[in-house]
Amino acid sequence: MPLLHKIAGLVIVCAVILGLVLPRDERGAGPEREAARAGARSAPEAAGDAPARPARQERTTPARPSPSVTAIAQARPEAARIRANELGQIPVLMYHRIVKKPEMSLDRSVQEFRDELIRLAKSGYVPITAGEFAAGRIDVPAGRHPVVLTFDDSTPGHFALDAGGNPAPDTAVSVLLEVARQYPGFRPTATFYLNKDPFQLGDRTAQGLQWLVRHGFELGNHTLSHKNLAEMSRSAVEKEIGDIEGRIASLAGVHTTTLAYPFGSEPKQAAWAQAKAGSYRFNGIFLAGWRPSESPFSRDFDWRRIPRVRSEGKIAEDDCTRYCSIAWLDWLDKNPAERYISDGDPNTISFPRTAEGKLASRFRAYARAY
Repeated sequence: MPLLHKIAGLVIVCAVILGLVLPRDERGAGPEREAARAGARSAPEAAGDAPARPARQERTTPARPSPSVTAIAQARPEAARIRANELGQIPVLMYHRIVKKPEMSLDRSVQEFRDELIRLAKSGYVPITAGEFAAGRIDVPAGRHPVVLTFDDSTPGHFALDAGGNPAPDTAVSVLLEVARQYPGFRPTATFYLNKDPFQLGDRTAQGLQWLVRHGFELGNHTLSHKNLAEMSRSAVEKEIGDIEGRIASLAGVHTTTLAYPFGSEPKQAAWAQAKAGSYRFNGIFLAGWRPSESPFSRDFDWRRIPRVRSEGKIAEDDCTRYCSIAWLDWLDKNPAERYISDGDPNTISFPRTAEGKLASRFRAYARAY
């Protein structure tokens, strides 16, 4: 064989080998899909791979930059002045029953709930929904901190309707609206994780769920019967999640975007709970404890296992002296550099340059450091 033919053959073989081993992006693949999901959608997407981590709301996705060559832009002076840190931790608070007089270990009294909300408002927190948080759609004023309020089991103390079709007094929704009126800027929103008899509303269930959706609250999936998914087969897991999803969609007119595991227990295969074609698909799955979550822009954030913090004082039970809401809020107050501080611009991610290593590479184009 002539020498030139041998050389040409060698070049072709090398090209084929490189095409097989180089990472997808280095082979000229298209940009990563970063479209943000809506907080409530009309139908679930087809199941497949885990949902792509979305960028922020109303953001047009550029071609994906190479993290190794793209320099992070300089943050605005205002972001530096307020010490914005959008790679900081975010508390996702977990509530169960809200009652006048606590009787069970997870209960919180109406007054305890009111006091905690007032503390959050005075400390500069702004509520966002679980869906917004998981999708990275965080839009709060500069210098403020997002907080996610979640309620498990859809009990009557969370929400009820009075005779006029408005939230009944001393329910979580009523108290949240009350505090929002007292503290302008404290957004009255929360995510309610529903089981088969939401809030025990009976024949007013559809009316109640639709009221919540219309007024900016979010509905989440907490399975039909609140069983331990870790002990169930794939078909049983899919039925538990899919049946309540169908019920929510028929009554409220929306599908959920997040799931909270009963007891914080994952099924034997986590993928069973993440999506099922034509039935459900989540962009965030929440556990039961015991620490604030990483920012959704952090490389350490895992949408499949988002931690929450139980709402409780510094009591001995469950080591709440260190791991429940009052303890963690105290810790964040004492360690402000660890807390998420908004730059006020939903289209940028600002943080100290020393925190650059925490940034997930797919968000590098939106990063601003100081």
